[in-house]
Amino acid sequence: MAVVLHEQGGPEKLRWERVEVPPPGRGEARLRHTAVGLNYVDTYHRAGVAHPWPVPPRPCVLGLEAAGVVLDVGPHVDEVAVGDRVVYAGPPAGAYAEERVYPAANLVRLPDAVDDRTAAASFLRGITAQYLLHRTYPVRPGDWVLVHAAAGGMGLILGQWCRQLGARAIGTVSTDAKARVAREHGGFEHTVNYRDPDFPLQVRAITGGEGVHVVYESIGRDTFQRSLDCLRPLGVCAAYGHASGAPDPIDIVADLGARGSLFVTRPAVMHYTARREDLLAAAGAWFDVLAGGAVRVHVANTHPLREAARAHAALESGTTVGQTVLLVDHP
Repeated sequence: MAVVLHEQGGPEKLRWERVEVPPPGRGEARLRHTAVGLNYVDTYHRAGVAHPWPVPPRPCVLGLEAAGVVLDVGPHVDEVAVGDRVVYAGPPAGAYAEERVYPAANLVRLPDAVDDRTAAASFLRGITAQYLLHRTYPVRPGDWVLVHAAAGGMGLILGQWCRQLGARAIGTVSTDAKARVAREHGGFEHTVNYRDPDFPLQVRAITGGEGVHVVYESIGRDTFQRSLDCLRPLGVCAAYGHASGAPDPIDIVADLGARGSLFVTRPAVMHYTARREDLLAAAGAWFDVLAGGAVRVHVANTHPLREAARAHAALESGTTVGQTVLLVDHP
């Protein structure tokens, strides 16, 4: 059984149906899922928006992240073996299923210290946080960092990891309740409401008038220009998502030069983990901070896999905090 999308549209377009799972081919493994991660990119694909990966041709099974067990392997597979607990994050889509085949080269073995639910809830976000904090802009002790959507699953991870690195993190939120979650679970020193048009002034006040070294921008059109206003000269805006829509075009003279030789980049996990050695390095760093307790995953929402439509609706409502996991109930 799987959640199948026949036509683009709202959550109601997701259908629980029987599907046939082929045997694994060359370089593939057949998996039995135990937990499936829900990511905002799944809603983009459901609506027909390519971000950052191409939209799967319909009919299709959505989902790019899951944990489970290897049931079988095809020829020329040495990355995993039958019985291994594994996790993955990335194309091809198809995670909203009880079982599937998937490229073995993109699977990562799970350490005993990480349970399936935590892995499915956080692997994509964890390896994304790793490249954002260590490669896109290498965060140093004492750096000021601004993280948007601080009470969401990604924001909570970034905030805690910033604290572990010795950085000083400011989180943006949309409500007082989310501000409490960000401070209690995300390790943020300060929070500001991104719906307030003057939030950059608050950020500058917090940083002694200097501005932040880096903004991890995931909201997009509604906040992008103000994110640039929060940066100090030579600061970096890492625009890795756009939940409110793609930002308007920027003028490299007026928007970047006049503000202080700013840098803007659009990083994507598929480029930072294209080589298996980079994927394994990112995964290893993520598992280390999880196992060491520096970052705790806040799985606040669970739904049966068959109720993926309800989970999509909740995610798009903007009311969820922490991560959402779709649980697979095998007979």
